[in-house]
Amino acid sequence: MYLGALSSIFIRRPLKEAAQRMHELGLQFIEIGAGGFFPKNHCDPARLLLDKGASEIFQQTLTDSSLAISAFALHGEPLHPDPEIACAYDQDFRAACAFAGKIGVTRLTLLAGLPEAVPGDKMPNWILYPFPARNMDLYRWQWEQRLIPYWKEHAKIAQDHGVRLCFEMHPADMVFKPEALLRLRDAIGPVVGCNLDPSHLFWQGMDILEVVRALKGTIYHAHAKDSRPDPHNVRVNGILDAKDFRCTEERSWLFRTVGYGHSESFWRDFVTELRVAGYDDVLSIEHEDPLIDPEEGFELAVGVLQKLLIRKPSSRLWYEP
Repeated sequence: MYLGALSSIFIRRPLKEAAQRMHELGLQFIEIGAGGFFPKNHCDPARLLLDKGASEIFQQTLTDSSLAISAFALHGEPLHPDPEIACAYDQDFRAACAFAGKIGVTRLTLLAGLPEAVPGDKMPNWILYPFPARNMDLYRWQWEQRLIPYWKEHAKIAQDHGVRLCFEMHPADMVFKPEALLRLRDAIGPVVGCNLDPSHLFWQGMDILEVVRALKGTIYHAHAKDSRPDPHNVRVNGILDAKDFRCTEERSWLFRTVGYGHSESFWRDFVTELRVAGYDDVLSIEHEDPLIDPEEGFELAVGVLQKLLIRKPSSRLWYEP
C-alpha cells in the first residue's frame, strides 16, 4: 500500500511547492483536483491538452518530486438542473478524461451527483424519506431518468480513454451508501467503482470494516479522512446537521484529521481489511478538519499513517514448503 494526498491541502500553493512538500514527507502519490468544485490552479486539463509545453512542465514537476498521480479529482454537480452548471461540469469531465488518457492516469475520483425531483425544478433534491408516497415516484424518476442515463453516456467517455470512475459515497448525492454504489455499478458496469472515504460513512452510523467487505472488488481508490460524532449533540439532535462546520461546539459531527476521530487501532484494521478485500493501492489523505490547520493536519495524518501502512506483499510462512 502507498501513501498519497489530495492536492487541495496545498490549494494556496503552486503545484511545485505542494509536490515538493509531499515528497519531503515521504509520499509517493498525489491526487490532483482537476475541475468541478476544485480550482484548476494545480491542473487545468483543457489548457494542458492544448499546450504541449505546459503539459510537459506539469509532468516534469511531479517527476522532480518522485510523485505519481493516483487520480484526477473531479467532484462537482453533474446532474444539477441548471444547464450552465451541468454543462461546465460536462466540459471539465471530458477534458479530464482526455488528459488522463493522454498521460496514463487511469482513475477519476468524483461524485455521482444529485438531480432535481421533477422536470422544471431549479435546484437538486435529496430524497431520504418514503412519505408522502409521491417521494417514491420522484426517487425512481431520479434514478431511471437522470442518474443512470447520464452515467451510461459518461462512462463510455471514460472507458474510451482508459479511465475508471471512482465514486465517493457522499451526503446530498444519489450515491451516499454502499447499496446505491452497487446499484449504479450494476446498471453501468465495472467502469464504475468506489473511492472509499470513511469520513462520510462514520457519521451515518456505518461500520467501515463491514463496508469494505461489502464492496470487495469494487474499491478502486481510497481516502484517509476521519470524522467524529459529538455524543452530547447526537443524543439531543441526532446525526443530521445542516449547521456550518465552523460551529464546532454545536454540530452533531465534525470532519477530523486521521488519528483525531478514530484510534490508530481502527486505521490498522482498515488497512488490513482493505488488503483482505484485494485493495493494495493508494491511501490518499484528505483534510477538512475545522479545528486544525490543513498543513498541520496533513503532517499529523502522515505521521499516523506512515507507522501502520503495509508496504510489502505477503510471503510464505516459515513452515510452508
